[in-house]
Amino acid sequence: MSFASIRIVTDDLDGLVAFYERVIGQRAERPAPVFAQFTGPGATLAIAGTATVAMLGGALTPATNRSVFVEFEVDDVDGAFAELGLTGEDVVLGPTTMPWGNRSALVRDPDGNVVNLFTRPESDGAA
Repeated sequence: MSFASIRIVTDDLDGLVAFYERVIGQRAERPAPVFAQFTGPGATLAIAGTATVAMLGGALTPATNRSVFVEFEVDDVDGAFAELGLTGEDVVLGPTTMPWGNRSALVRDPDGNVVNLFTRPESDGAA
């Protein structure tokens, strides 16, 4: 089995796609008006309108996530955070060095999902 994607279901497809285009720095693929995706090494981030899951009878509710991070490894956390220009409630945690060494900034996408921009600590070459 191989991990394929994470899909976010939203009532604001265009708004969410625009946000992730800014975060990822690439245009989304739009194979259908109700669906977009960003394909990169390792997995795909898919964003879908609620019409795509209508047959599931309300099993998914947009903008209610309180347990999952969407994470992106970036070269410069501080720079990526500054480029987004987010303030107030859109910022969960400004650029911070975490106890395990990662540098992270946590923000909210337009649906309130937490997005972690992080950089791993550089190896000091010690064995």
